[in-house]
Amino acid sequence: MAGQTVLLVDDEPDILQLLEITLARMNLNTIRAGSIAEAETALAAQTPDLCLTDMKLPDGNGLGLIQHIQVHYPDVPVAMITAHGSVESAIEALKLGAFDFVTKPLALEKLRDLVGHALVVRGSAEKESDQSLIGSTQPITHLREQVRKVARSQAPVHIHGESGVGKEVVARLIHDLGPRASKPFIAVNCGAIPPDLVESELFGHRKGAFTGAHSDKPGLFKAAAGGTLFLDEIADLPMQTQVKLLRAVQEKSVRPLGADTEEATDVRLLSATHKNLAIEARDGRFRDDLYYRINVIGLHVPPLRERKADIPALAKHLLQKIAPEADANIERIHADAMDALVGYDFPGNVRELENILSRAWALTDGDAISANDLLFEGADNTHVSLALAETRQDINTADKTPRDDQTLLQAIEGDLDGYMAGLESRILNAALIKYRWNKTATAKALGVSFRSLRYRLKKLGLED
Repeated sequence: MAGQTVLLVDDEPDILQLLEITLARMNLNTIRAGSIAEAETALAAQTPDLCLTDMKLPDGNGLGLIQHIQVHYPDVPVAMITAHGSVESAIEALKLGAFDFVTKPLALEKLRDLVGHALVVRGSAEKESDQSLIGSTQPITHLREQVRKVARSQAPVHIHGESGVGKEVVARLIHDLGPRASKPFIAVNCGAIPPDLVESELFGHRKGAFTGAHSDKPGLFKAAAGGTLFLDEIADLPMQTQVKLLRAVQEKSVRPLGADTEEATDVRLLSATHKNLAIEARDGRFRDDLYYRINVIGLHVPPLRERKADIPALAKHLLQKIAPEADANIERIHADAMDALVGYDFPGNVRELENILSRAWALTDGDAISANDLLFEGADNTHVSLALAETRQDINTADKTPRDDQTLLQAIEGDLDGYMAGLESRILNAALIKYRWNKTATAKALGVSFRSLRYRLKKLGLED
């Protein structure tokens, strides 16, 4: 940061002096301006690396200066200094393109964090996308452009779209392309946390704060310090937690459960949900003030059915992840399979496409997926059911699956993957016994390919 210059725009000498002393200790040069006119003159004479401007100025307000810089000096980050509690002004500044804001009275630690992040944006070369958003259609191209723009800011971003469209992929890309890329990216699904544990998970707790709190816990805001915290399915947060989250976002500080004081936080907040958050707020299921605060910038991730021309490129990219060991020179998706994929609407979006390809690659007997290998949601899988029926008696003997829902949940014991693996293992064992360990006959009876059977047996440790 040494040698970089910050333009300070404020008409209060005491504030300017405090800013100059603070920035000098960061080895930064400063230029003073007491009005918008003086700031525009200074900008014309020398392009700074950062601009810090007050909201209220003698000849206007800082919002006009933000707009001027956005038009004439788009690479210069601007941060707004606002009065304490002026949330509306701060949000308006962020919507106009401000990098971030800081409130009076100035908290020097927060100011230093803001300046440090802003100068990383200004000083770094243009980062390129890692191509995690695959496709060339207008919707995905537009989304990529939006991601590049918002990555330079610190404004809260709310990402909305249907389940499976890749909202976390977008959040991670915003992080990777921004000034916090070298710091943690912490993603949490709010709907997956028990309601009575949400506050502890997010804000942390002190030892003895509640029964079972045997030691201090920092919480996810602290875990993401300097980086990005992504709250997925934020609409599922309990109302009480929403109140505390609002304060954390506005004040940039949190109070762990059982603590007497608040602690400063330095995170960029991203959020997402498959629900319509505006409707949730309208109907009283989500706080409208929190909605207003986290939805400073909104990004819509389009469903796959609205960009079908991207499916071939996306399918090949996903298959490269699914089967990286395959010969890259082999065309791994036949034309008939690709036609079938493009013709399908994918209600589960990209997640469903990946699942279908994973299943198809395990089922195919050859080196490429054909249309016959694709099993779409709701497809007629009668042959599988009939084959399983032949071994029903043996399988029922081995399968101890509880029929009562509550008993079934108890049997799972918090390990669904392990329970399903055990169930699959029992089914395969029963079928192998019935067909005297003839794998070809067993695969046919179960309605899977020989290759798929071998894959399942190896995965479960049943391969001889």
